Amino acid sequence: MRLVFAGTPEPAVPSLRRLIESERHEVAAVVTRPDAVAGRGRKVTRSPIGRLADEHGIPVFTPRKPSEPEFVEQLTELAPDCCPVVAYGALLPENVLGIPRHGWINLHFSLLPAWRGAAPVQAAILAGDEITGASTFVIEKGLDTGPVFGTMTEKVRVTDTAGILLDRLAESGAQLLESTLDGVEAGALQAIPQSPDGISYAPKVESDSAHIRWDQPALAISRRIRSVTPAPGAWTEIDGKRLKLGPVELVEESLPESTIDIRKSGVFIGTATTAVRLVEVQPQGKRMMPALDWARGARLEPGTVIG
Repeated sequence: MRLVFAGTPEPAVPSLRRLIESERHEVAAVVTRPDAVAGRGRKVTRSPIGRLADEHGIPVFTPRKPSEPEFVEQLTELAPDCCPVVAYGALLPENVLGIPRHGWINLHFSLLPAWRGAAPVQAAILAGDEITGASTFVIEKGLDTGPVFGTMTEKVRVTDTAGILLDRLAESGAQLLESTLDGVEAGALQAIPQSPDGISYAPKVESDSAHIRWDQPALAISRRIRSVTPAPGAWTEIDGKRLKLGPVELVEESLPESTIDIRKSGVFIGTATTAVRLVEVQPQGKRMMPALDWARGARLEPGTVIG
């Protein structure tokens, strides 16, 4: 099929690469979000999908909004059979949805109808889901409500961060997306409406949601930290300054809530249940470092309260 691929961040790269290498499909163009400033140097940067398309000489469209008349005209002229989508990052208007004859097929990183929305992987980890996965479905006007072509499952490991789990889903999901497009081209797949049961939502994770409260149970704290790693990154406060947190380890002993205990074996913090051990932290303006190195350098007094 003649495809126009829409995507923006790194998790979309495995899917685009797989479709570029496919012998059954032609990627005629790519749609991605406009170049944006990124990194410490605040340089204007091409999206990962835009860079991959450039490497292969594929035309790249970067409309600020997909409703722009110029983009609608360009897409109409390309006359794609189908538009696969992976984490594009913008809502598609109805007049654009109707251009490809097989519609826009989205790869979403959850088992729909669970975790519709912008942050399904983060939500699955925070909720303590043991199994998650990916789904391919037809994009329609509603938020991730379209009929589903196929799914694949993935076990959530106890050490998974959102970044690690998303990397795995991006690779296995790319295979699901290609298989879906193969089936659509062959006329062998029919999309099935989503169940009205089990619907849940995963809104975008903001920095405030990554603020760790030590009056919660240790397991809940661990899940929240892993769910926002690497972005936006979990944080707490000490002496009025932010301290970014890497994933923590659960321990069996108890400490007073929010109190830091520094030992040769590590840095421990009390929670509403048992304590947690900090592994890595990032003070303001510095790089990630071992928590024990930070605590010794900060010369914390015994019984210091964090947060």
